[in-house]
Amino acid sequence: MKFHKFLSDKEKAPQYPYQKTIRDKNLRTKRVMNTDSGDENYQDRIRTLKSERMQFKITLGFTAIVGFLCVAVAFADQANFNQETDWKKATSIYDFHARDIDGNDVSLDKYKGHVAIIINVASQCGLTETNYKQLQGLYNKYGESKGLRILAFPCNQFNHQEPGTPAEIKEFVKKYDVTFDMFDKIDVNGDNAHPLYKWLKDQKEGSGFITDGIKWNFTKFLINKKGQVVDRFAPSTEPNSMEKALNKEFEKSE
Repeated sequence: MKFHKFLSDKEKAPQYPYQKTIRDKNLRTKRVMNTDSGDENYQDRIRTLKSERMQFKITLGFTAIVGFLCVAVAFADQANFNQETDWKKATSIYDFHARDIDGNDVSLDKYKGHVAIIINVASQCGLTETNYKQLQGLYNKYGESKGLRILAFPCNQFNHQEPGTPAEIKEFVKKYDVTFDMFDKIDVNGDNAHPLYKWLKDQKEGSGFITDGIKWNFTKFLINKKGQVVDRFAPSTEPNSMEKALNKEFEKSE
C-alpha cells in the first residue's frame, strides 16, 4: 500500500492561495500514504486527511457560489435601475446616462477611471467667456496627459441665458475651440431637473451654501476616479483655480 500517487511527480507552482492550500493538503496525504501501511494509525490518518481535503473543497466551492450570486444580484440591480425614480440609490455618476449635444444617449459609465468636471453652462452669461476659455485650457493641458474629462450641460434656468437649440449651442462653442463633451440642454433645479443633478446636489460633498440648489450658471462639481463627488465650486470660481484640487485627484489611484 505504499507509493500511492495523488499528484504528478513534478508539482506545479500554485498561482493562487487556494491552489497552494489544495496542493499542501494533497502533499500531506501523499506523504502519509507513502509511509508503512502497517502503522496502526495509518487508516485513521488517511481518513482524516481526506476529510480535511474534501471539507476545504466544499468550502471553496460554496464561497465561489456565494461570490457568483453577489455579482449576479449586483448586475440585476443595475439592470433594474431607473434613474428617473431610483436616482437616490445611485452609487456614482456611472449609474446615469444623458443625451449629448447631438441627441445620442450616453452612459456616464464611459468616464470610469477619469477625474471629471461636471458643469452647467450658458452662452449669454457674463461668466461665459472666462469659463469656456479656461475649461478648454484645462482640457488641453490635462485631457491627454492625466485623463481629465469635462461634461458641460447647457441650462436655460438662470435668467434665460441659454435660449438656443442644441445645434445653435454647438455652433456657439466653436468660437472657443471646445473639444470637451457637450450635452443636451437640461434643467438642474426643480422637479424636472436631470436625475444626475438631483444626485450631485444630494451628495455630502456636492451640497451648496445655505441651500443645495444650483445658484447660477457655471457651478462646478469635481468628480474623482471612482465617480464620486469630491468638491463643489461656485459659479464665481474660475476653472484655473481648480488646478490644485485636480492635481490632487490625478495623483490618486482608482
